[in-house]
Amino acid sequence: MNTLIRKYLNLLSKSLTNKTFSQVSLLADDIQLTKLRNKKIYICGNGGSAANAMHIANDLTYGAGIKSGKGFNIEALPANTSVITCLANDIGYDKIFSEQLRVKAKKGDLLVVLSGSGNSKNILNVLIMAKKLRVKSYAVLGFNGGKAKKLADVPLHFRVNDMQISEDIQIIISHLLMKLLNKK
Repeated sequence: MNTLIRKYLNLLSKSLTNKTFSQVSLLADDIQLTKLRNKKIYICGNGGSAANAMHIANDLTYGAGIKSGKGFNIEALPANTSVITCLANDIGYDKIFSEQLRVKAKKGDLLVVLSGSGNSKNILNVLIMAKKLRVKSYAVLGFNGGKAKKLADVPLHFRVNDMQISEDIQIIISHLLMKLLNKK
């Protein structure tokens, strides 16, 4: 058991030295710019990444706005189970995020996707929809980045072949964003 814990923590520690973390400030800048332009941020992911998307939306709605008194206009696309199940049933699970973005987003909004593999069809479809709508996109990715690495305007790729470490990195980025945005 101790070997497993040590291996996991070593892999997480090694992942934290990734140069990609320097790009988190670019995302913070774009989030701030989105707010200044009175635009909206959308965030999504599947499974643990869906839970992380909701966590990040919470952090940016309230936590990142403590200093200024006003948080960010952000929506976690996986948060409404009625919408998700309707879209999955009626038009397919691969369109649960892209259809929401098509209906809600406007040019100048911002999309952030969270994905371990970067290959989920609903993630790829929402990135394609973002391009059509002229919505700038970031993708926080693990493994080899998948197809999302090429579709996102700004991929934040952490080459780690472990889903749990990939999801840990998503939350670490969220907390870094809160700290960066509270300084602005």
